[in-house]
Amino acid sequence: MDIKELTQAMHTFVEKKGWYAPDSPKPQTPKNLASSLSIEVAEILEHFQWTEDIHDKPALAEELADVVLYLLQLAWVSEIDLERAILDKLEKNQDRIWK
Repeated sequence: MDIKELTQAMHTFVEKKGWYAPDSPKPQTPKNLASSLSIEVAEILEHFQWTEDIHDKPALAEELADVVLYLLQLAWVSEIDLERAILDKLEKNQDRIWK
């Protein structure tokens, strides 16, 4: 499955849940999705609080999936072609020097 197919699968799921409806209790706005994305990233950090080791790989995998799903949806509602943005960023970074 490629990034476009993953985005469509995410979109279909959210649509079936009714979260795109104007009266949804979970408005799918860029701000709300960015907040949710940040929260999910923090949940990944919880897995490494006080350790460098992965202790619960399935739970970590779920959190990583949550991050990707929110990222795909944020890109979609913001009308950003995430695949193109990733490729452009990789190209830009080719000549970048980190200090």
